[in-house]
Amino acid sequence: MKQKKNIALVAHDNRKSDLLEWVGWNWELLSQHNLICTGTTGRLVETCLQERLPDGKTKALSIRILKSGPLGGDQQLGSHIVDGLIDMIIFFWDPMEPQPHDVDVKALLRIAVLYNVLTACNRSTADFLISSPLLSGPYERILKDYSNYIDRNIPEGTGLTVTAVSGG
Repeated sequence: MKQKKNIALVAHDNRKSDLLEWVGWNWELLSQHNLICTGTTGRLVETCLQERLPDGKTKALSIRILKSGPLGGDQQLGSHIVDGLIDMIIFFWDPMEPQPHDVDVKALLRIAVLYNVLTACNRSTADFLISSPLLSGPYERILKDYSNYIDRNIPEGTGLTVTAVSGG
């Protein structure tokens, strides 16, 4: 990870106000990094930060807004993780409300763990991550070697054909 981190910000509807309060509290640190957000959350975060930044500094704000979570934003974010474009996820999810895209959320969190991406699913963890001295400098994330899985032998007769693809 470079000194300037790529931080994803995501919140379910019932937790958007909590995330915006957290963003408002941490706006100075967050505005020094590249932010990637899903849909509505991204527009709200952008407005929150623009209200706090001094005049003329809003153009320096780096925020990318993906699709809304239920419309594929969670999957876009997962793809960014696989491509090495996300360093940290702050995801204020609502454990009390069923989501129409629960399977996408589960897949996103699975990919984050698989690629050893820092993930905060609540404010306490987000506070610890944002206040870590590791946030302001380069950091070498250790990735597990999955080559044994990729190169595994698939028994004949399974109907599966394995073709090597360049790059993994």
